[in-house]
Amino acid sequence: MKGSSSIRRLAGSDDGGFAPRRGGLVSLVVALGLVGLVAPSWSADIEAGRAKSMQCAVCHGAKGIATAPDAPNLAGQNEMYLVKALKDFKSKARENEVMNLMAAGLSDDDMANLAAYYQSIEIQLVTP
Repeated sequence: MKGSSSIRRLAGSDDGGFAPRRGGLVSLVVALGLVGLVAPSWSADIEAGRAKSMQCAVCHGAKGIATAPDAPNLAGQNEMYLVKALKDFKSKARENEVMNLMAAGLSDDDMANLAAYYQSIEIQLVTP
């Protein structure tokens, strides 16, 4: 075919042999479907996450910087990672006695809100 037409000839078609390309539409539908996976904080409530985080503060610190030696820092952590980690702790796919107990009482909304809150915390890296 000459040029870069968005219409291509289809042999044996009833439309006179031409049909619009659907690749762009398929890509758009897939991209829109992935938006929910990439940006869960669009529906999460950061303030509700901040309030819920008080029970996490004993180990992970009031602002997500751990106070317990074996607890990870949560401030600035990727939201999707945190949601997955909490779901894995709740289902016991990831085992940690304390976190399995803590996650057991969290709803999906609680997890999304906590993750959005911790991701929203701005951190500064300081090199010695």
